[in-house]
Amino acid sequence: MTHSINQIASKKGPKVPDQQDYEHNPQAIEKDSFRQIRELTDLSSLTQDQQQVVMRVVHSLGLPDVAGSVRFSANATQAGRQALANNGAILCDVEMVKQGVTKRMIEREPLCFLNDPTVAMLAKNRNETRSMAALSLWTDSLAGSVVLIGNAPTALFRLLEMIEQGAPKPALIIGMPVGFVGAAESKQALWDAHEKLGIECITLLGRMGGSAVTSASCNALLRCNLGEYY
Repeated sequence: MTHSINQIASKKGPKVPDQQDYEHNPQAIEKDSFRQIRELTDLSSLTQDQQQVVMRVVHSLGLPDVAGSVRFSANATQAGRQALANNGAILCDVEMVKQGVTKRMIEREPLCFLNDPTVAMLAKNRNETRSMAALSLWTDSLAGSVVLIGNAPTALFRLLEMIEQGAPKPALIIGMPVGFVGAAESKQALWDAHEKLGIECITLLGRMGGSAVTSASCNALLRCNLGEYY
């Protein structure tokens, strides 16, 4: 004899609630999410492309107020879109950032050297983080690249040092590491130095950030290149 779930539950405990009424369609969910974000944030001072990035930042963190902490250099979105359209290298500080870049929108696999066999030894010999050591392997790919740093403030500090010392310049740095030690400081350093160093950047000031929000910002520019706007 077969029994329904509720019949079984009635013998053992509280009745299982009926199925909840919620949206199933992914396109509808995304559309309504960005409708709400537009209602909850003031995007009027931003260009259309900047709005797309900020909405992705808000969407990733679930915090409308964070919109006011996003900063764009003068030509950040244009430079980033052009580099991505040209299939420039996408350099990531950690694997989570790499995996967050939407693969259907790119032709070139993002690069992350954090787990390269030589990096751990370099970091140990230099008494520095693996994220810093991994940037030693970025040099050949830096020129015209899009850099995504969402986890390691030390990587962002090291990148700024490298550029100041004459390393090739990326087309765009999306620097949004998260944390309590060095995160806010590294992003402020990026923002304070970008004009002097002649680099374009997008950053999220303060402690908030992370892998998801960093890759989402890159995805926003990729979507703009495909004409996908919300």
